[in-house]
Amino acid sequence: MSNDQPGRPQGLLLTVSAPSGAGKTTICREFLRLFPDVRFSVSCTTRPPRPGEVDGKDYVFLTKEAFRERIDRGEFVEWVENYGELYGTSKKTMDAFLEQGTDLLLDIEPRGARAIREHYPRGVFVFILPPSLAELKARLSRRGESPVAMERRLRTSQDEIGEALWYDYVIFNETLKVAVDQFRSIYVAERCRRDRLEKRISAFLDRAG
Repeated sequence: MSNDQPGRPQGLLLTVSAPSGAGKTTICREFLRLFPDVRFSVSCTTRPPRPGEVDGKDYVFLTKEAFRERIDRGEFVEWVENYGELYGTSKKTMDAFLEQGTDLLLDIEPRGARAIREHYPRGVFVFILPPSLAELKARLSRRGESPVAMERRLRTSQDEIGEALWYDYVIFNETLKVAVDQFRSIYVAERCRRDRLEKRISAFLDRAG
């Protein structure tokens, strides 16, 4: 969606959460392919890069010392510690994109999403669920992790699933094509909300007069 229309509103913040194994990453990748003008908000982390991950594209990879310095400077709108590693979202970076009218997609776990909602109440919050807990367990088992690690992820996932109740939208990822289409529909509908288009409507009416 082009940013050059008169009265272009502030960018839309689309925040997505899901338990591990629900297919969130794949859905987000397909969504960004459909809407290349939407920017993916890159979080900071202290965990090491996984194979194929690129610094500045997938995450901003920081040392724990550098991460904690940013915490002390108040640079993160939210940050959490998961499995001994730190993850955070830069408020300055997000604000810069939103203020210039760029839509942002943020992939974040529920604790961070709650903090994001406090700062960005007009954001859109989407939770992605697997078809069932049995399917979630089957997907996690295919990752090849140790039984202890898998059980820990499953417990965390079950805790996170309870957070779905406060999100604006919930998508059950039974088939990828349908889930992506539902996600696309949410985004298109939210972009057409009257309250998000007030500036453009006013500019239109001014020209008409």
